[in-house]
Amino acid sequence: MIIEAILLKFLKKKPLKKNFVFSCISYSKKNVLRGLHIQLKNPQAKFLTVIDGKIFDVIIDLRKKSRTFGKYFSTILDSKKKYSLYIPPGCAHGFFCLKKSTVYYCCTKYRDKKSEIGIKWNDKNLNIKWPTKNPIVSKKDKKNYSFRDFYNKLYKKKLSITQGNNGPF
Repeated sequence: MIIEAILLKFLKKKPLKKNFVFSCISYSKKNVLRGLHIQLKNPQAKFLTVIDGKIFDVIIDLRKKSRTFGKYFSTILDSKKKYSLYIPPGCAHGFFCLKKSTVYYCCTKYRDKKSEIGIKWNDKNLNIKWPTKNPIVSKKDKKNYSFRDFYNKLYKKKLSITQGNNGPF
């Protein structure tokens, strides 16, 4: 497969020392927003590339001891520019389709539905600068947790944050 060849070429230049065991492809129409997703019990590292289309991609650092915990990174990935993105384990991920898009993922762990959880895309504490205020969001993603509720559930203690303190890494 062409994508696997691209991944192997990339890994020869910048070895990640990760074993990618699972791959999947996501097809989405323009204005669809997916995420923000994470697996808690079996955290996955992901290598992501856009095969066709253009997306606004977001990663939120949820690694408790990280200096960038609760902050996000965003970028535009475009099949014409041929950039890929590595997402470390312990980070939530989501994207907004700027046009009809096909996204390819390689993951270091298999999907574990029981361990999947999501954070609301428009959480005020995260203050992510999405390119739209009215995306198409799945029923599942509409039920995602606020960042505060996610933290309280995960760490069993109250999160004390003030709105707007979070931003890009």
